[in-house]
Amino acid sequence: MAISKSWEERFREGAVIPAHPLALTSARKLDERSQRALSRYYAAAGADGVAVGVHTTQFEIRDPSNGLYEPVLKLAAETLADRDMIMVAGICGRTQQAVREAEIARRLGYHVGLLSLAAYRDSTDDEMLAHASAVGQVLPILGFYLQPAVGGRILSCSFWRRFAEIENVIGIKVAPFNRYATQDVLRGVIESGRAGEITLYTGNDDHIVLDLLTPFRYAGQTVRFRGGLLGHWAVWTEGAVRMQRELRKAADEGAAVDSRWLIRSAEVTDMNAALFDVANGFHGCIAGIHEVLRRQGLMQGRWCLNEKEDLSPGQDAELDRVIAAYPHLTDDGFIAQHRDEWFS
Repeated sequence: MAISKSWEERFREGAVIPAHPLALTSARKLDERSQRALSRYYAAAGADGVAVGVHTTQFEIRDPSNGLYEPVLKLAAETLADRDMIMVAGICGRTQQAVREAEIARRLGYHVGLLSLAAYRDSTDDEMLAHASAVGQVLPILGFYLQPAVGGRILSCSFWRRFAEIENVIGIKVAPFNRYATQDVLRGVIESGRAGEITLYTGNDDHIVLDLLTPFRYAGQTVRFRGGLLGHWAVWTEGAVRMQRELRKAADEGAAVDSRWLIRSAEVTDMNAALFDVANGFHGCIAGIHEVLRRQGLMQGRWCLNEKEDLSPGQDAELDRVIAAYPHLTDDGFIAQHRDEWFS
């Protein structure tokens, strides 16, 4: 009988972790039935975990008028309690708020906190590092390099070296959507001396395939991305799981890169451009995810808590285009076969 691996072992091997969306009714209230169905979908698709309370779940869940942060985290934890998933909680705000969120996540059984630094856009490195250290006393930390287009800031190699030195940092989600900035993180991790302890996750939805294939060599050491924590993987998840497993196997074997992966990289990036509404500065990135899930019958609609968030003009047609062009990257058949089970 095989011994089940701990969440830490699976996290370090490299996991598929979709960023969990927020299902709403037409009144923009939590749709618990659809929310549970989404969680079950990710588990059935083979995802290793979910990230809840992150950008894709909508930062507005924290607004007092909505009061959804704890209820949404609790709903996912309860739904997936028997699924052996890696549970990641989004952690936001200044230190007092972030510590409070980390305490809620820990109480609900979450394993790790994805730490946003968006509240520190004008702060010094020392202030951000002190913040991360304080949150890390409550919950293991997954660092988060958030792209500036959706609220992040540029962070130096020196910052990431010092960040990686924090004892309770166990990984970093690298999502600046920028190759120069991505390499700053990788070099910083190597310079910290903790490359063997820090697990790198791609959050570069525009560069998923090549992030997972590429070894980065610096100062005699090699690091690479082991998995992904991605909004893109909130849809078409069953295919994403199969792809990540193949990519991890190819990377571990160290074989020459098959040209089919270069083709696949361009295909995935093209799909992401439509999904995330790149043509309009990512305005419709959450609504794009919702629209795909609506079409697949996993959401009632694409409503967001912020009424101004919706598809941009032309984005619907772009989704039509990429779905027709790359049917091998979708999972409509898998969802249609199992959807009723997830809603039961």
